[in-house]
Amino acid sequence: MQFVRILVAGLLGVISLQAAMAKADTPHVILMTHDSFAVSQTLLDSFKQEQGLEIKILKSGDAGAGLNQAILSRNNPLADVFFGVDNTFMSRALAADIFEPYASPLLKNIPDSLKLDRSNRLLPVDFGDVCLNYDIAWFEQQGLQPPRGLADLIAPAYKSLTVIQNPATSSPGLAFLFATIGTYGQDGFLDYWSKLRENDVYITNGWSDAYYGKFTRARGGTRPIVVSYASSPAAEVFYSEKKLQTAPTAAVLSSGSAYRQIEYAGILRGTQKLAQAQKVIDFLLSPAFQKEIPLHMWVFPANPQTPLPDIFKNHAKQSQNPVMLSPQLIQTNRERWIEDWTDRVLR
Repeated sequence: MQFVRILVAGLLGVISLQAAMAKADTPHVILMTHDSFAVSQTLLDSFKQEQGLEIKILKSGDAGAGLNQAILSRNNPLADVFFGVDNTFMSRALAADIFEPYASPLLKNIPDSLKLDRSNRLLPVDFGDVCLNYDIAWFEQQGLQPPRGLADLIAPAYKSLTVIQNPATSSPGLAFLFATIGTYGQDGFLDYWSKLRENDVYITNGWSDAYYGKFTRARGGTRPIVVSYASSPAAEVFYSEKKLQTAPTAAVLSSGSAYRQIEYAGILRGTQKLAQAQKVIDFLLSPAFQKEIPLHMWVFPANPQTPLPDIFKNHAKQSQNPVMLSPQLIQTNRERWIEDWTDRVLR
């Protein structure tokens, strides 16, 4: 029922959007995306002025829910472009055959390591590392060494200190599950999770529940270790009420402890505005949009030549050896892994 409500809400949203478009004079393209997508109105206005083309944003819940809507509506697409498919859902998106190939000329600026779809149906726009974050002050006050990797979490000294999201309901939770699979293997990750359970790991449904509810940086939080992003310390500084010179949290980025999430955009098959949709893809890969990514979506731009804001240079890190599982391996095993995890950790 929840999925039906999401789908109906999405359909009502696009019907309202299409009705509004009928009254507009400027040609438009609909960009379907997740709720975390953000771009400045100034940049959208600039694109409209330069291209004579308006981008209308259709938000559709989280990335998984949005992809479900796009697949179910393939015969009558709700939008022209979709942004937000990540490498955990890539194979599913490609198997559904809902995207048109487009080799944007701006792909030349993107590292090959991010180009996981050689057919160019999905083009990389940004990336971020999901990893452990810890409360620096808490560990200093307790005289305890902060965690250096996944293995520390199952040590007796770290009992009852960690909060992690459910991989069945949370994107970072799923990415962290993949990190443990990449590190301990398909034959060993469940034993690792059994030890985490014995060490009193706390599982929440989503990132907000973990970070703003159980993490010690939140009021009333009791867990000084949380799964978040390598850029979270930069966000802590940016949004702090007091001007901070150093981040109050730190990310754990040792070899094998982080999972690299890559987000992609693609042109939805069946669009009646192919040329205009290609312009939107070029816009997402353009220097102007790439420059906005860090402080709007708190991840790294796919183009490594993009100048980063000082707060990212000083406080946001990247793993030098992140875990990355192939989209095909994920597609084949994702549901079984989640079911096995649920049986081992929650039941």
